[in-house]
Amino acid sequence: MTDYKTDYEKRIQGRSTLRYLMGLYVRWKANLKYEKARRIARKNGCQIGEGVVMPISLARKLNCNCKIGNHVSIQTDKIDTRAPLFIGNQVIIGMETEIITCSHNIDSPEWEHKQYGLTIEDYAWIPTNCLILPSCRKIGYGSVVGSGSVVVKNVDAMSVVSGNPAKEFKKRKCVHTSLVVESLLGGDYEIYRKTWKRRIQENK
Repeated sequence: MTDYKTDYEKRIQGRSTLRYLMGLYVRWKANLKYEKARRIARKNGCQIGEGVVMPISLARKLNCNCKIGNHVSIQTDKIDTRAPLFIGNQVIIGMETEIITCSHNIDSPEWEHKQYGLTIEDYAWIPTNCLILPSCRKIGYGSVVGSGSVVVKNVDAMSVVSGNPAKEFKKRKCVHTSLVVESLLGGDYEIYRKTWKRRIQENK
């Protein structure tokens, strides 16, 4: 009986040695950048799991209000961490997406800051050019936000929402459990090596 292999495993293990080495070099260079970003973010007080890829410009802005799970891909640096922000595992956040976690108390003569905070649960996907406003406190497990959407309220688990304001138009059938999330930005150096190594072991 043949063991099930993901598309990622088939793609990597099907490479010639030369193509594997070329891919390894590209990922090694990317890994240096992502390791630096993780070090900077952790130094600033952010809690980060393994396999997290993000721009260095974002890492410099993160602080102790932010906690990020494992295997997360972030392409934007427009993330506000003045209020608590929790990003779960296997989350994907695309380019130019903006997340705002604070506002002002418009009913106060002092107009002081009003902190809201946001939780983004596991397997959520927030793609390109989305705007998440402070009135949204939770983006649920496995939910998807359409590109260009403005999210003004909580998003239920497995919901697919879109528009301005974003509204649900369907339910997602499954989450991306077989996706190597960090591979989206070439941050899969360790997994790439281990996947190739398994091919060699299987062929012995």
